[in-house]
Amino acid sequence: MKHSVFALGVSILALCAPPFVPAARGETNAAEEALYRAEALRTLPKGAARRLFSIPENPAQLPAEAIGGYGGGCVAGAVRLASEGPGWQVVRVSRGHNFGHPKLVAWIEALAAGARRDGWPGLLIGDMAQPRGGPMLTGHDSHQLGLEVDIWLSAAPAQRQLTMEEREAMTAVDMVQPDLLDVNSAFTPAQLALLRRAALTPEVDRIFVNAAIKQAACRATTGERGWLRKLRPWPGHSHHFHVALKCPNAGCAQRNPVPPGDGCGKELTHWFRADVRFPKPDKRPPKILTLNDLPQACRKVLAAP
Repeated sequence: MKHSVFALGVSILALCAPPFVPAARGETNAAEEALYRAEALRTLPKGAARRLFSIPENPAQLPAEAIGGYGGGCVAGAVRLASEGPGWQVVRVSRGHNFGHPKLVAWIEALAAGARRDGWPGLLIGDMAQPRGGPMLTGHDSHQLGLEVDIWLSAAPAQRQLTMEEREAMTAVDMVQPDLLDVNSAFTPAQLALLRRAALTPEVDRIFVNAAIKQAACRATTGERGWLRKLRPWPGHSHHFHVALKCPNAGCAQRNPVPPGDGCGKELTHWFRADVRFPKPDKRPPKILTLNDLPQACRKVLAAP
């Protein structure tokens, strides 16, 4: 994508609605991200929650607590996941989205250790949450409670640590064919084993993947299939999987329970309809959340030292 064409697209977006990186199969690079952020700061009202929660650079010094709902809340007492550690490396570190509830950070560290024992070279960790959670300027409508993380389906190099520059510029590997009807050759038993390991942990509420990846998991799994119910089809998610942990405290709005069964039947077939795979763009402007749309306790989180 040429820079001039991208900049024009951002300008048009600004005329229609608050800037927001659309859910896409690919990921924005650092330059594109910077353009979106700059345009968002220029056009969003000063009271927009996206703007307010993008300002703090450090977590709120309060007891750890996920507050509100996955699409409207914040997190107190978050901690930063180190940019690299045994079995993981964080990509797009410049975004400052590698914060989470302590339970999420501990879960990532444990998953990395288990995946290494399975032979996975290393996790590439994408977005978690901002230092105090809340709505982000770009990229997500969720990731607000410090309980969610995007993990790339491609592995880190086995023999070396990526430079920060590489982590900003690299692109995740697409695991799904262009028609979105099936996975491609990049999706192997190693990716399936990683998803299974993540889903089997009791802290996980659900994992969002592309429907083609869910279908491949359904097709390849023999024996115990109970873990498959946590794999939930969702648009995009062909490069990474999105993990959401269960609410760890009162005051956090738990999602509706995952339906019973392995989710490999008729409910999966729905996702392969042409109008679902390639929906028409939603031309309605997104709602601009303010602090009044979030739990009252999120004001305390913003104001905390």
